[in-house]
Amino acid sequence: MVGLAALGVPRVVAHDLGPVGGVTNALLVFVPIAVWLVVVVWRGVPQPFTTLVVVGLIYGVLVGVTHQLLWPWAFDSPPRLGGTLAGALSPTAEAIVLRAFAFGSSLLTGLVVGIVTGAVGWVLLRIRRGQRVTR
Repeated sequence: MVGLAALGVPRVVAHDLGPVGGVTNALLVFVPIAVWLVVVVWRGVPQPFTTLVVVGLIYGVLVGVTHQLLWPWAFDSPPRLGGTLAGALSPTAEAIVLRAFAFGSSLLTGLVVGIVTGAVGWVLLRIRRGQRVTR
């Protein structure tokens, strides 16, 4: 599962270190997800939904860690809070808040990708097995 999740890390690296073109970005986004689905359907995983949700969560952790590691190179200048929070916190506190929210966002993104992909994988596997897609 870690290997499948790790397929999504190159997109994070490419995104954080520079602009990625349209076709390249699309490939980096959708090829890993397609591989997840192919593996689940091809191997006939007994619990495709659960499996892909876990893969998505691992993906979210890997994305979050990668973003944290590449943080100094991802921005021209350190991100700052704006609006009514601008200047309300010390630079260290701001960095902690921003990094925590960035990590949380990565986890949530991984979870959502896992849920959607898991649902698609469940349907595809049911179709492959010749079962009805109702519950």
